[in-house]
Amino acid sequence: MCVAVPGKIIEISGDIAKVDVLNNICEANVKLVDAKIGDYILIHAGFALEVMKQDMAEELISIFGELEEDGNEDPRTGKD
Repeated sequence: MCVAVPGKIIEISGDIAKVDVLNNICEANVKLVDAKIGDYILIHAGFALEVMKQDMAEELISIFGELEEDGNEDPRTGKD
């Protein structure tokens, strides 16, 4: 299964943007979208697929955070 993730653009140089994705900085090609610094984008396989509204991006980031917390729980106790 493939998942696209939201991130916030912090720098752009040509077609490549540095993007904050869940507190990790990665690069994404933004040639397919009209994006600027400060925009949230949806990234898949190193490419920006769309520019997102901030509230939708923050909601997805929150969901990813919840999934990460659930993944860190001990299934026997329900605790970290």
